[in-house]
Order: sequence, then structure tokens, then C-alpha cells
Amino acid sequence: MFRKILIANRGEIACRIIRTARRMGVATVAVYSDADRAALHVGMADEAIRIGPAEAAKSYLNGPAIIEAAKASGAEAVHPGYGFLSENPDFVEAVETARLVFIGPSANAIRAMGLKDAAKALMEKAGVPVVPGYHGHRQEAAFLAGEAVAIGYPVLIKARAGGGGKGMRRVDDPTDFSAALDSARREAESAFGDGRVLVEKYMAKPRHIEVQVFGDGHGDVVHLFERDCSLQRRHQKVIEEAPAPGMTAEMRAAMGAAAVRAAAAIGYSGAGTVEFIADVSEGLRQDRFYFMEMNTRLQVEHPVTEAITGLDLVEWQLRVAAGEPLPKRQEELAIDGWAFEARLYAENPARDFLPATGRLSVFDVPEGVRVDSGVQAGDVITPYYDPMIAKVIAHGRDRAEALARLEGALRQCRVGGLVTNAGFLARLCRLPAFAAGDVDTGLIGRAGESLLAEPDASEEAFALAALSALGFLEAATEPDPWGRLRGFRLWGEAARTAFLDHGGVEHALRVTIRGKENFRVEHNGLATDLRLHSIDGSSLQVDVDGHILPATVHRDRSAIAVFFGGHGHAFATAEEAGHHGEAAAGGDRLSAPMPGLVRIVAAEQGARVARGEPLVTMEAMKMELVLAAPRDGVVAAVPVAVGDQVAEGALLLALEPEEAT
Repeated sequence: MFRKILIANRGEIACRIIRTARRMGVATVAVYSDADRAALHVGMADEAIRIGPAEAAKSYLNGPAIIEAAKASGAEAVHPGYGFLSENPDFVEAVETARLVFIGPSANAIRAMGLKDAAKALMEKAGVPVVPGYHGHRQEAAFLAGEAVAIGYPVLIKARAGGGGKGMRRVDDPTDFSAALDSARREAESAFGDGRVLVEKYMAKPRHIEVQVFGDGHGDVVHLFERDCSLQRRHQKVIEEAPAPGMTAEMRAAMGAAAVRAAAAIGYSGAGTVEFIADVSEGLRQDRFYFMEMNTRLQVEHPVTEAITGLDLVEWQLRVAAGEPLPKRQEELAIDGWAFEARLYAENPARDFLPATGRLSVFDVPEGVRVDSGVQAGDVITPYYDPMIAKVIAHGRDRAEALARLEGALRQCRVGGLVTNAGFLARLCRLPAFAAGDVDTGLIGRAGESLLAEPDASEEAFALAALSALGFLEAATEPDPWGRLRGFRLWGEAARTAFLDHGGVEHALRVTIRGKENFRVEHNGLATDLRLHSIDGSSLQVDVDGHILPATVHRDRSAIAVFFGGHGHAFATAEEAGHHGEAAAGGDRLSAPMPGLVRIVAAEQGARVARGEPLVTMEAMKMELVLAAPRDGVVAAVPVAVGDQVAEGALLLALEPEEAT
């Protein structure tokens, strides 16, 4: 076994690998960019080495710098994690040229599966079923449009390199094909450095089922059963589970055998995932699943496989890379229970899942579940990397128990300082179709707006925010009895007014002190009487008309986070009012919704534009954002150009006042 390894990744990925390495007695070397100098993975590792500035292209994608760090630290092997350089065959060869071990598959295996068109041709030869479509080399727009007609609409344009939904567009009508092709190519070129695509038949009711495989370099390949990753939005996984609901023993055997054939066809060694798409318009059938792609690395959702098998897949990776055979044979592997994984992101579901940046003022993880994270309270979610906060993994004896544990854990998540998808994930868990196991990749889209909008803050939540803004919650924990008399009056009740911003709207709340920890809060013509109990730091009990409920209130400078009644709500004190509104299109202006790179400017000064017309395209946090005209009008100014790096809220385009048009 290795004495020391370098982890060529960051965040929760690096932290996950460090935990296993530490248990095995293997020393770890972390690498970090300037943005990650104080990151959790840096502190967890035995040592850490700077590899460049914040931009990933100059740090975590800087292969020579990473290899030099490995050599300088005395590491014997490099673990790429998942993402960044994990599927880059040139990096694998460079690692091996430096006389280091790459903890993963060979460069040849990565190349064989790295391009979707070539991989599908190889799979056809190996007897693995593939999705109907065009997987050839021709890339002329007119030719691809003709192939789409021959395949039959709707079709899916997919980047031939990479994954994660990047460079993927669904097209329902021939008139939209050209624009979708251009957009897919731009995104693919930006994400993978390869703008070539393939075109496939889009299935009306597909399920995304993947099989975990492992090879050992000694000729043995096993599968560790399947995961269902059908719950997706914009082709990106949201909640994964293992095993797949409705899976029969016969179909599991057929899928597993196909996955093993796929891995064996390229002499695979290490962890990999063979991804299939299943047409479930008539239920799960053995003749209706097709190979999509193979990810030649460990997957983000591997913890659900670990939960149902009781195995540590990172340990398997290290043992196989060190030359050991697979720890178990196929007949020794079995499924125990059910597991779910939810991806907790800094993003706003109500604004089309726009990623969020900012300081994580609160991060309290739930108990009773596994939480894989690379951040802690006080960290900053930057625009440079993926905005994942944590993965929440729940295991149970059966699907219902595991799902209940996941939903409960998501309701208990306490994340403050920026918007997250925690509420959205909890609502997904309660969706009747999902709870029944009736899943497919279109389920979230069909569920509609009810999943996206956060519930309004209750009057109790407003009241707690007002008490925090006025300092009464801090006063209640003051050990000095005279310090607790902040609202004391010799005659009559004292009253003060708190001014809060919530969702971009300013609110005035009148707070009357009616006794020790006893308050009346008036807001919007309503009065809320509440008594506080058992205040311990940010946690307390709230008594409203004899109904006692737990609450958590965090204040960080001017930001106040209130967690009450199973929901979290963000407030800001008066000095911050007006700074939490929409940053994107509105009125006469088009502003950057987040920091990013300007990729396309489709209008010039003086041009007449129509409401909804795409005007500026940005690239931010690994996704393409298309900003459209907020109304009909004439362009007054375009202060940015293609290639500009802009800050959140920066003016991208302005329209002339309506009376002038």
C-alpha cells in the first residue's frame, strides 16, 4: 500500500478521499488555489501545496503544477478525485512519465470512453445496446439537421466529450435545431475544449440508471449493482438512489452483465460507471435499456452504493492501484437496504436554479445521516467552482424508511448567508410520484412551480427576525441580570421598531416588551404574541399561544437567518435593505445575475429588440446563462464586450426609456 498520495482535487471530493486514506494509514497531500487557501480540505490533509490562482484553468487543471507538487512532497501516487483532470488521458500519461501511480484507469481506457460517438461504436461491437441516433464524425450543421429529421423529433444534441449535462440540448422542432446546435457547441467547447456533438432520439419517458463497475488489472471485473439517477433538472442529477425502484432480479442481472462487458471490452481497471438510459413508457423492460456513456472515474453519487454494499470504494481504488486484486468476487456482493443522496447546492430554484455566491454564515448538518462536505461555516462560496455545499446521504431498511430519513435531514439543514436548494429537495421527497418510485427524467419539469417557490415567511419567523435585529435574543442570554433589562421601563410597556429587508421588500415591525422573554410583534396589521424559552446560543423554544416549537436564529453582521417550522428564511437589517432584490433583467436594464464571462452580445446600440429576445449570453459557474430583453424597446447602451469578466450586478445592456421608444 502507498505511504503517501497527492489528491488532485478540492472541496468535498478531497475531504472524502482524505478520510479513507487516514483510516488506512496513508498520508495525504492536498493542493489548493489562492481561493482555497483556508479551505477545509487544506486543513484536513497532512500537508498542502499551492498550485496557482483561483481560476481552475490555472490551478486545478494545471497538470504540470500538480505533478511537480506530487514529486516535491514525496507522494507515490496521484488520486484525481472526480471532475477536473480525472478523465484526462494526457494527465494520466504525464503522471506515469513522472514515475508516479495514477489512481484510476489507464489512459487508453479513458480515451476509449472519453468520446461518446467512439464509445458507442465500441459498445455496439461488444454487444451492448446503444441509443438510436447519429454517432458519426460529420459535423456540418445541415447534415446534422438532416440526421435529426431522419431520427425523428424530439431529439437530443449531446457533446461528444464530457458530461454533467454540459453541451446538451433537447430540440422539439426543426426550426429550433440551428440555434440549439450553436448553443450546445459553445457550451461544449467552453467546458471540454471540444465543440463536436452527436444527435440522438429523445425518449418521452426515460430513466437514467447507472451501474457501478470495478476492474483490478488482473482480468477481473465486477459490478456493484445499480443506481437510479432519474431525478434531474437541466440534465443534471438532483437526488440519486440505490437500488433502482422497480428493478427485477432478471433486469439487474442483464444490466450488470452489459456493464461488465463494457468495462471488460477496454481492459478496465479501477472504479467506473456505465450509464444506461431506459425507456419506461411501458415500465422497466430488459429490451428497452441502452448504453449512454461510461464515466471512467468515481462518481459524485458513489456513497449510495457504499451504503447498500457496506464497502468503501475509495479503499478499493487505493488497493487496486497498488496492485492488489479486487477485495470481493461478484458472488460475494449483496444489497442491504436502500439509500438516497441529495445534492445540497448554493442555488436559487425560484430563479431557474441560478447559482449563488457569498459567505456561508451558518452550516449545521443534520444527525443520523452521512454528510459529505468540503465547506464549513465562515467559508465563501466563490464563482470559480461548483456551488455544491454538501451531499446528504440517508440509508434505511427499505425505500420508504430511507426516503423519510432523507426528507427529515433536509428539513433539519441549517444553512444561512446565501440561498440554497434545501427546501426544494425536501419538497421533492414529498412528491407523491417520487415517493411511489414512479420516476423518470421529466418528473421535476412536470411537477411545476409548486416545487420551486419557497413558502412565505410566517409571522413567527418575522417576529424572531425582528427580536434578533433589536438585540433581544442576545439580551436573553446575558448572564448579568442588569444586562437583561434592555427593554425595562418603570411605568408601562416599552416598544421599539425593527426595519427588515426580506426578499427585496422592506418591512417595519413594532416590538413591545411585555415581560421577561415575553413580546408582542405587530406587522402588516397582525399581532403575534410569543414567549421565549430555553435559549441556548442560537437555539431556542418559542411559545405561541401554548404551542411550543423549536427555532434557530443566526445573526451575522446585518444578515439574519431564521429556521422555524421546518423552513429557513433570510432577512437583513435596515442598513442592508434594498440590496437583496433581483440582479438580472428588469425594467430598462439587463444586469449580471452573478459574476461571469460575457460570451455573446447579440445587440448593438440603437437596435430595436423584442421582449424575450436573447441579448447577452454569460458563462458562470460551469453553466451558460442567456439573458433576454425585459421588454420591447431600443438599445441605449451596451457597456460590455465579448470576453469581459463582469461582477454580479454589472450593467450589461440598457434600453432607452419607454417614452423615448
